[in-house]
Amino acid sequence: MSIFKKKDVASDLAKQPVLERSLSAFGLTTMGVGAIVGAGIFITPGIIAGKYAGPAVMLSFLLAAIVCTLAALCYAEFTSTIPLAGSAYTYAYSVFGEIIAWILGWSLVSEYLFAVSSVAGSWSAYFQNLLGGFGINLPVYLQHANGKGIDIIAIIIVLLVTALLISGVRESTRVNEIMVIIKIAVILLFIGVGAFFIKSGNFVPFIPKGFTDAAGIHHYGFGGIIAGAATAFYAYIGFDAVSTASEEVKNPKRDMPIGIIGSLGVASILYMTLSAVLVGIVNYKELANPAHQGDPVAYALTLINQNWVAGIVSLGAVVGMTTVLMVMSFGGNRLLFAIARDGLLPKTFSKISERSKIPVTSTIIFGVLAALIGGIVPLQTIAELVNIGTLFAFALVSLGIVFLRRDPQFKDNRTGFKVPFYPVIPILSFVMCVFLMLQLELITWKVFVVWQVIGLAWYALYGSRNSKVRHSL
Repeated sequence: MSIFKKKDVASDLAKQPVLERSLSAFGLTTMGVGAIVGAGIFITPGIIAGKYAGPAVMLSFLLAAIVCTLAALCYAEFTSTIPLAGSAYTYAYSVFGEIIAWILGWSLVSEYLFAVSSVAGSWSAYFQNLLGGFGINLPVYLQHANGKGIDIIAIIIVLLVTALLISGVRESTRVNEIMVIIKIAVILLFIGVGAFFIKSGNFVPFIPKGFTDAAGIHHYGFGGIIAGAATAFYAYIGFDAVSTASEEVKNPKRDMPIGIIGSLGVASILYMTLSAVLVGIVNYKELANPAHQGDPVAYALTLINQNWVAGIVSLGAVVGMTTVLMVMSFGGNRLLFAIARDGLLPKTFSKISERSKIPVTSTIIFGVLAALIGGIVPLQTIAELVNIGTLFAFALVSLGIVFLRRDPQFKDNRTGFKVPFYPVIPILSFVMCVFLMLQLELITWKVFVVWQVIGLAWYALYGSRNSKVRHSL
C-alpha cells in the first residue's frame, strides 16, 4: 500500500467514534486567547522595543499578526471542511497522504510537548518568586531542572492541569474561560492606569535610525521592525491549538473560523495596545537595558509609582501561563488521540472514556511525559522545536488549501468557510512561513532533523505496519 494514501474524511466522520460536541464559538475564542496571551505579553513587548523596533514595536506585532492571520484563514477553511480531531495532522492526511501527515504530526507532538514543559518551568520560576516574597523557599534540589535536581513545582502544575482536563471538556473550558477573563482584566488594568502616564516624547523618533550589529542582527529602522516581527510571531503561537478541538465543537463550520480568527484578533489588539502604553511610559533606550527586559511592565509601574498594580500583574502572569498550559495540553493529547486512531501510535491513546467522552489515556500519558520533561530535563536545547514545528505546520496547512480545493472528495462539502482571495493568500502564507523558518538558527534545524529521524524510525517499525488507512483495518 502507498505511503501517500489519503484519509477518507467522509468515512471517518461516519464510522469513527467521535468526541462529545460541547464547545461553542465563545469557548473556542477563550481557548485561543488562553493559548496565545500568556505571561509573554508582559515581557515580549519590552524586548522587541528595546532591542529591535523602538517605539515602532506596535508595527512588529502588527506585521506578525498579519502573517499569523494568513495562516489562520487557511486553518479556518480546513477546520470548517474537515471537522475531525488532529488539527494540521488530519488536514495533511486528507490532502497529502499518510507519510506527510506523520512527519507533520510528529513535528506537532514536539511543539505541544515541549511548549507545555517549557511553560511549566516558567510557571514554576514565577511561582517560586512569589513564594520567596513570603519568605518561603524550597530546598535547592527541588527548585530547578539543572542536572543536579528536579523542578517539583513544574511537575505538580502539569499534573494538576492534566487532572482538570480529565474532568471533562465542559469543566476545563469553564475554568479556562474564567482565567482568560481575569487575565484580560489584568492587562486592561495596566493599559488603563498606564495611559495616564504616557509621554508623547517617548514616541519620537517613532522609527529610530537603524543599524546592524556584528552578528548581523537588525536594530531599529525597517529592518529592526521585521526582526521584531520574527520574535513577535512566536508570541502568537497557540491559535492553532484551537483547531485540535474540531471534533468537539457544536457547529464546526461556523464556530471554528470564529474561534480561530477571533482569538487571534483579540490577542493582536491586546499585544499592540499594551506595547503602545509601555513605550509611552518607558523610553525605548531604557528598555534596551538587559536589566529591564526581564519584566518591563513591572519596571514601567515602578517609574510611575504604581507598585500596587505590580502585584495584580503578577497574578495575571501566573493565570496567563496556566491557561497556556491548559490549552497546549489539550491540543497535545487530542493530537495523540487522532494519530492513534489512525493506527500510527498504540491504540491505547485513542480510547475514549464512557463517562467524560474524552481520551483519558492520551491525556494522562501526555501530561505525565510533559511533567517529567519539565521537571527533569533542562529545556534550553529542545525548546526551539516549538518554533520550527509550528512554522512547518503553518506552511503545510497553507499549501494544503491549494490541494484541498482540487480534491474530488471535498467538492460536495464546500458550504463552510473559504479563504478569500484564493490562491494568493494560501501561497503568500506558505512563502512567509518558509521565510521565517529560514531565519531560525542552524542548531534548531539540526535538532529538528534528529527529531524527524526518530519519528521516521518509529513509522517504519510500527506505524506503517499498523496503519488503518493503508491496511483498511
